[in-house]
Amino acid sequence: MSTPPQAPTATLTAGYEWCRSLHASYGRSYYLATRLLPAWKRPHVHALYGFARYADEIVDSFALTGDRAAALDRLVSRLAAALDGDRARDPVLSAFTHTVRAFEIDQDDVRAFLASMRADLTVHRYATYDDLLGYMEGSAAAIGTMMLPVLEALPGEEERAHEPARQLGLAFQLTNFIRDVREDLTRGRVYLPLSDLDKFRVREADLAAPYASAAVRELVACECDRARDHYRRARDGIALLAPSSQPCIRAAYELYGGILNEIEAAGHDVLARRATVPRRRRVAIFARHLLAARAAVRAERRVEVA
Repeated sequence: MSTPPQAPTATLTAGYEWCRSLHASYGRSYYLATRLLPAWKRPHVHALYGFARYADEIVDSFALTGDRAAALDRLVSRLAAALDGDRARDPVLSAFTHTVRAFEIDQDDVRAFLASMRADLTVHRYATYDDLLGYMEGSAAAIGTMMLPVLEALPGEEERAHEPARQLGLAFQLTNFIRDVREDLTRGRVYLPLSDLDKFRVREADLAAPYASAAVRELVACECDRARDHYRRARDGIALLAPSSQPCIRAAYELYGGILNEIEAAGHDVLARRATVPRRRRVAIFARHLLAARAAVRAERRVEVA
């Protein structure tokens, strides 16, 4: 992947459109689910995703010239200025900071995310799962909790909805780590805990093979079980969201969980091919939740202001 191209200073509307295009290009499953949200919520979800992808590409892209740490420093500096009220020239930051202010998103979550992005510049292995969870606290759990104000918890359920939002972020990212073992290795990174590799007697060289050995399959099965546990911890939180947000998150839950299904169906071989949910299955999941999404939006429109 290459770093998204810079655009000149643009209107806020153009900034949100820029984020939407990033989301559509890089986050197919979640982007599809986002189409089930009320129209007014979608741009804000796109802004959060677009910012996360933008920062991630700075630390991941092979095409970026110059010092990646310096590039990340510039992003952090521009973001701080924009959050302090300066006009953001970057369209992604324009939309992101507008969303952060509009929903009073916790800036500690923003800082935690950026700290994990900075870790990617120097930390390429994690000794234990607890160590990996420390990284994912910023790179995944914080994204889940940043999304929560946009998705809206039911009145009085904000506190209870917080932990399931964290867990869903962890579930989604661990699913990506399991699926993308080969791709991450080409970047010099191994996100599966080294203690697990040792437990199943897997060498890093085994992760570069064209097919997964029996030991690698056992390792992947273990990580899939961990991901399933995060999904279980997140599941009950969906009912704590506004009804108009629930179809979107249920669909995303099924789409990402479907990646694990594909991995399991392939005998936990994530090296022979990249696991993806077939398009027909993705469309079926979207269609199944579409009527509920439309009904929820209609119901919210009928609510009378007391």
